[in-house]
This record gives sequence, structure tokens and C-alpha cells, in this order.
Amino acid sequence: MTMLDTLLWYGDNILYYAGEMLPCMLLALAVFCVLLPPRHRRLAARGLVSGPWREGGLLLFVMFCAGLAALTVFPAGFWNLAHWQSALRGETPLFPPVDWAIQRQTLQLIPFQEIWRAFRGPWVMFLMLANIGIFFPVGFFPALLWRGWRWWKALLAGLLISCGIEFIQFFIGRSTDIDDVILNTAGALLGFGLYALFRALFPRAAARFHCQDKGV
Repeated sequence: MTMLDTLLWYGDNILYYAGEMLPCMLLALAVFCVLLPPRHRRLAARGLVSGPWREGGLLLFVMFCAGLAALTVFPAGFWNLAHWQSALRGETPLFPPVDWAIQRQTLQLIPFQEIWRAFRGPWVMFLMLANIGIFFPVGFFPALLWRGWRWWKALLAGLLISCGIEFIQFFIGRSTDIDDVILNTAGALLGFGLYALFRALFPRAAARFHCQDKGV
């Protein structure tokens, strides 16, 4: 497989997983719009205003969180259209049964075992990079949108969210892997680093993503 073939293959996988995230992201968009007026009224009562830059960033973060949930805390392929069509026809259950013997066999609690395997094949490498990249927003957006966010908070958020996801996945027939926690946490920390770089290069732009006092 050439480098171009590998990149195209990675692109196809990214599009597939983006499609899995889309239904929940659209639902989050609808909820965000419904809650927008009362949220702004509460901010106004506190003498604050959330401008368009912050609203745009907050919307992206809310949609990402919904997409992350769709991709991680539901059975594999749950949001695929073919799966729903098959379930509605009664051919397959909407929530597949869990084989506990397989879950126990595939439980991976040895650190770095899967990470080392990533260098032996493109699929495991893709999963490693995806586990890092998917958690970039966990470190980036909170620091961008809320004052007082520090690197250790990004690390802690990445660690706790990833642990929660891996715990849930064990009970829904998904793989549970300590290396995913390591990679997700690293991704959140790198996301905070990306925010720190953005703030250093464009401090005035970064400030637009915070709530401002009314009249400022």
C-alpha cells in the first residue's frame, strides 16, 4: 500500500466515523438553539453577554461532545443507517447482546501494549492517531471558552472522560483498553497546548471567546 493509498484509506475511515457522529451532532444543534434564549437571559441577569465568537465556539464544542458520545458510548455501528434499517425490519436487535466471555478475553489492562502494535499495521496506527485526535477538543475548547482553565484540568478531564468511556464500553460489547485512556489523555493535553499556542499568537482573538461584561 502506497502512502497515497494509506492517506485515502484513512480519509474514508474518517468520513465513516464522522457519519456515525452526525445524528447526535444534529440533535445537539437543535437542543442548543432551543436553549439559546433562556441561556442568554440568565447571562444578562448576571450582567454578562456571550458574543458570536463564543457562541460559535460553544456550539462546536457541544456538537463535538454529542458526536463523541455517539461514537464511544453506543455499540459499534449503532448510528449506521443500515443498522437501523435492519433493526426496524426485525432482522437484528437494536442493541446487540453482549458476549461476556469475549469481553473478559479482550479486556486490555497492560499499558502500551496496543500502542507498540500501532507501528505494525495501518489500522492500529489509525486507531492510535484517532484516539489522540478525537480528544483534542476536550483540552482545547474548555480553555478557549472558560477563564481559569489550566493544563492539569485538561489532563484530568481527558483522563476522567476516557475512563468513563472505557468503563461503559465494557458493558456494551466494545473493547476496553488502558492504552485508549493513555492516548485520549495525551490528546486532551495536546489540545490544551494548541489553545496555549493560539492564545500566545492571537491574544485578542482568544479573548473574544469569553463572556464579556455588558457594555464592554
